Amino acid sequence: MSEFVEVIEFFDETGQEMAHRFPEKGSAEIKLGAQLVVRESQEAIFFRDGKALDTFGPGSFMLSTENIPIITKVLSLPYGFKSPFRAEVYFINRKTFLNLKWGTKEPILFRDTELKMVRLRAFGMFSLRVKESQLFVNKVVGTRGVYATSELGDFYREIIVGRFNDLLGENLKTIFDLPKYYDELATALKSRLVEDFGQYGIELIDLIINSVSIPEDVQKIVDERSGLEAVGGLQRYMQFKAAKALEEAAKNPSGGSAGAGVGIGAGLGMGVTLAQMLQQSMKPDNDVKPVLCAKCNSVITILAKFCPECGEKLTTEIKKCQKCNAEIPVSSKFCPFCGVKI
Repeated sequence: MSEFVEVIEFFDETGQEMAHRFPEKGSAEIKLGAQLVVRESQEAIFFRDGKALDTFGPGSFMLSTENIPIITKVLSLPYGFKSPFRAEVYFINRKTFLNLKWGTKEPILFRDTELKMVRLRAFGMFSLRVKESQLFVNKVVGTRGVYATSELGDFYREIIVGRFNDLLGENLKTIFDLPKYYDELATALKSRLVEDFGQYGIELIDLIINSVSIPEDVQKIVDERSGLEAVGGLQRYMQFKAAKALEEAAKNPSGGSAGAGVGIGAGLGMGVTLAQMLQQSMKPDNDVKPVLCAKCNSVITILAKFCPECGEKLTTEIKKCQKCNAEIPVSSKFCPFCGVKI
């Protein structure tokens, strides 16, 4: 740029530029008396001969001996305050950059106390801003004409995931406890990242963990386990399935003519299995000892006061047969097992 620059300013149309050099290529001829305009969300750094001479905050500045003493001291002897000088200006965007995404590219291998070894994926958001402009330019931007959040975001995503791996291994035993620790883990993770961000002149404002998920096949197993717990365990689940199967069979008793022989054989086998399941399902939750009716010798396996066969009043008081040592009701006159008279 050969013409003399009289107004130096920068507008970020994309909203994603963290640093912008003026001019983007090379340096410009800036004359004393030119105006520098810095917005509220910006800082401007003057560079000449590869060195930062001054940093300007928000405001409008006339490049003269009164307001840029460092620059004019460097330029006063060789140019006598009249000749233009070649320099570049870096505009640093000091706003907070929001909604930056982070996440795992590959699943994290995690030792879980409930699921043993499981692979996890984690996703979240973070926000940052430039805290020390000169440090950021010298360590990160360098001589780039434009530096956007997309370039810095990729670098910090890897750092966040690495710190997150360490944090999970040190503080979490099972992923089933994870939902109640989201905020605590995010706070701990942010504190670990302060130095990683700060050494490049960046301040980490917010960090959020949105989700930590397990593979789909493992998720199906967890869902099945949750379903079993919801219906009261595997036994009750099988009882429920057996009842549903009998209900479906009752709706279609014939099953069609094709494959009837196979259907009959399979149906008999399934019928026995389902009958056993239903018989088990009809048992009460607590263990009920069978009671022998003293009148008709029926074995009663349900909670009842009278025999459902003959109407005899039942008693839970028992005694042992003197011959076969079997347990029989007190009111029995003969042993139902060996026939001896009591």
